[in-house]
Amino acid sequence: MKRNIRLRREYLYKKSLESKNEVEANKKQRLERAISSQSQIPDDLKGEEAKLRASAQWDDAATAKPKTHVDDEYGSWKGRPRVCVTTSRDPSSKLKEFVKELRLIFPESKRMNRGQTTLSDLVEACRKADFTDIVMCTEHRGEPDGLIISHLPFGPTMRISLSDCVTRHDIGKEAAENASEAFPHLIFHDMESRLGQRVRDILAHLFPVPKPDSKRLVTFFNRDDVISFRHHVAKKDRGVSKPELVEVGPRFEMRPYEIRLGTLDQKEGAEVEWALRSYTNSAKKKKLFSKEAE
Repeated sequence: MKRNIRLRREYLYKKSLESKNEVEANKKQRLERAISSQSQIPDDLKGEEAKLRASAQWDDAATAKPKTHVDDEYGSWKGRPRVCVTTSRDPSSKLKEFVKELRLIFPESKRMNRGQTTLSDLVEACRKADFTDIVMCTEHRGEPDGLIISHLPFGPTMRISLSDCVTRHDIGKEAAENASEAFPHLIFHDMESRLGQRVRDILAHLFPVPKPDSKRLVTFFNRDDVISFRHHVAKKDRGVSKPELVEVGPRFEMRPYEIRLGTLDQKEGAEVEWALRSYTNSAKKKKLFSKEAE
C-alpha cells in the first residue's frame, strides 16, 4: 500500500509539471520561428533569449515535444498485456455468457467472478496479480449495456455504452466452430482525431502484438461516432485461392462517453479528461473521433 501511495504521488507530481514544460516548449518554438524568419524577437522573450537558446540546442526530435501523462501511462509498459475480465455484481445468465465470449477476444486474459467484491478490493487484487487492465461489463434488465476499461496501476479509465450485442452462438454454428485465440491483427477505421487516437490507444493496448501470419482479425469501425466491433477469422478451403473471412463474434456497437485520469475505483478524485456532452451545441454537431473533428 505504501508503494502504491508513493507511485501515485510521483505520477501526480509529474503531471503537475506538464503545464510548466508546455509553456517553455511554446517559448522555444516562438523563438525558433523568429530566428528562422529573421524577424524581431518577441518582447516577452528578450529577457529569456539566452536561456532558451542554451536549452534548445540540446533538443532533438524526441525531446523537442514535451511528454505528458498520456506518454507515461503506457510508456513504461513492456511485454504482453494481462487483462482481467469481470462483471458488475449479481450478473444475469446472459451477461455471464457474453463475458465468457468477451474473454476470448483478449488473448491470455482471465475471467474473474465478481461476487460481492468491492471496486477498491477488485483493483487492489488485480494490481497484486500484475494485471495491466480491467475490463468490466455492466447490464440493464439482462442486456449488456456498458464496458469499463481501466488501465493499471493509475489509469486511464474509459467508459463505453454498448448496444446491439450479438453473441457467437447467435451468429451461427460456423462462428463457434472457427473460434481462434491467436493474437489478432487490429483495424481502426476513421479514428484520426486527437480524441479518436486516444480511444484507439486505450483499445489497442488490450491486445498483444500479433504474428505476421495470424489469421485472426479484430475491427473497430467508426461511423458517426458509433464504433462497430467485428471479429473475423480468415478461412481457406481446399481448391480456393483466396481465404474467406468468417465472422466468429461476438458483435456489438460501442460509444465511448467518458475518459478519466484514474482507476476504476476513483470516482471523485480522478480528473475527467473528456466527457460526452450530448446536448451541447446541438445546432452545430461535429464528429468526435473521425478526421473531420480536427
